Amino acid sequence: MELIEAIATRRSIRRFQEEPVAEEHIQAIIEAAMLAPSAGNQQPWHFVVITDKEKLNRIPSFHPYSDMVRTAPAAILICGDPAGGLWPDFWVQDCSAAAQNALLAARDLGLGTVWVGVYPIEERMAGFRRLLAIPEQVLPFALIPVGWPAGPFHAVNRSKPERVHRETW
Repeated sequence: MELIEAIATRRSIRRFQEEPVAEEHIQAIIEAAMLAPSAGNQQPWHFVVITDKEKLNRIPSFHPYSDMVRTAPAAILICGDPAGGLWPDFWVQDCSAAAQNALLAARDLGLGTVWVGVYPIEERMAGFRRLLAIPEQVLPFALIPVGWPAGPFHAVNRSKPERVHRETW
């Protein structure tokens, strides 16, 4: 698959088949996420892979927009640790770039994903800290349920020329 095709056909998938996702696919997605740019090459990200159905089923109890995780065979929680680097204020951008890489890598593999926002909502972050024993200084950022989509991917034109400005607003 070409990159532009992966970008054009990537969609937020909220229904998954029951088929498991191979560990090598999860690893490829995480490796792609780790190739993202980061301020000063700090790479503030950490990844928690969740495949335990009991844990996946508990997530909607503290995250109201995560019901789809109940049908996903796996999820990846991207966390950021802003401490210890020269550019601690850029961890959100760094983790965002990692998340986008993960979404595109999954699409390239034929897998479906959806970006479920966690940060900066304190009750969501606290829920993940409790569920997954995440240290206090590490900030749960985004949950990415991963699985084989229940339906097909379709390209959609989202181009909005009125949002493009040249030389000045």
